[in-house]
Amino acid sequence: MNPIISIMIITSILSSVLIIVSFWLPQMNPDSEKLSPYECGFDPLGSARLPFSIRFFLVAILFILFDLEIALLLPLPWSDQLPNVIQTFFWAMSILFLLTVGLIYEWVQGGLEWAE
Repeated sequence: MNPIISIMIITSILSSVLIIVSFWLPQMNPDSEKLSPYECGFDPLGSARLPFSIRFFLVAILFILFDLEIALLLPLPWSDQLPNVIQTFFWAMSILFLLTVGLIYEWVQGGLEWAE
């Protein structure tokens, strides 16, 4: 049998078994605490619809951006086996340069300050 077909069959069977088991295993016992909007044990004091600060989203986006930078630069040590190492190094340095310029811009604009 073709190895790709056998891998597809095994993954399909395994996925189906996991989906079926995940529907059978959980025990649904809702009570008043679980059905309340907060599960922390005390009654809500105010509205749950208070807006977040925009700075929270800015820091989250910056974290995601720099996390993706690591994912982009992770294969860089293996790039010495490519035929054109200089071009790969150039593109990696251009990514780092753009991210550094963006970080400096955010820093200068005060986007990283929590207290004003």
